[in-house]
Amino acid sequence: MVKLSSAENRRLDDAARAGWLYYVAGNTQDDIAKKLGISRQSAQRMVALSVSEKLVKVRLDHPIAKCMDLAEKIANRFGLLSCEVVPSDLSDPTSTVGLAQAGANEIERHLKSTQPKILAMGTGRVLRACVDELAPLDCTQHRIVALLGNMTSDGAASPYDVVVRMAERVNAKHYPMPLPVLPQSVKAKNQLHAMPHIAQNMALARQADVTFVGVGNLGTNSPLHLDGFVTPKELDELQTGGAVGEIISWVFDKNGQLLDCGINQRVASTPLIVASSKPVFAIAAGEDKVFAILGALRSKLVNSLITNEYTAERLLSID
Repeated sequence: MVKLSSAENRRLDDAARAGWLYYVAGNTQDDIAKKLGISRQSAQRMVALSVSEKLVKVRLDHPIAKCMDLAEKIANRFGLLSCEVVPSDLSDPTSTVGLAQAGANEIERHLKSTQPKILAMGTGRVLRACVDELAPLDCTQHRIVALLGNMTSDGAASPYDVVVRMAERVNAKHYPMPLPVLPQSVKAKNQLHAMPHIAQNMALARQADVTFVGVGNLGTNSPLHLDGFVTPKELDELQTGGAVGEIISWVFDKNGQLLDCGINQRVASTPLIVASSKPVFAIAAGEDKVFAILGALRSKLVNSLITNEYTAERLLSID
């Protein structure tokens, strides 16, 4: 392979960024010119170059040097098995554009294995977006298992369950978890876990070859609260107790310690293994999730991360 000069690498980096902003983030060429501080004609040439150099197909196919550097620094700092950083929409720190494509690419990599695999899946908006990006596949050799239920205490279902939708897209056998995220009591949780089909699914989840989860924050826009899993009073109690985030409804503080609280006593999700030797991917980004992601990485409940450039820089800026 011919080694490119620094100037040529920078030119391709700029073209890849312009291509990502145009084809993935949906910006116009005028938008790109403003965001990158260049003329519209230059933006047009850079987008065209991203295509002619085959840097952009449907997903970004060029590793932007800055993103690669950020990914390596995060992986080293937190001892991760892997880290991928996608470009950010420079005008929107809360944007998760690009995460779904990167997450789908990683999920597809495992689905395309000829060896049978067990994929364990969390739930949530970002994972649902990843599943919606999956190409139709025929994966009858694999099994997909849910890590948690998707029902509130009154029996209403969350629209962000992913296992059934994923199984439909890739034709894999799937094992949903038909139980509430937070049963009314510890006794009720234990009774549900003792049911043979639930116990079997949880055992299958613990054997997963790869796991994918989202990371939720514990602010006023917390998914646990917005989706009706916890009351405003419970949310206040969690925040008072130092909660910053949750993974499959297990709540932790900024240091990654699970809280001794009623939510963690009642949560019915399959417990994640601390410092697992198998890949456990967290897919998350955004200013409102910075401390939640930081706590998740410190917890060792996840060992792989897919995030964006803005979030990666924020994570590395915190001691």
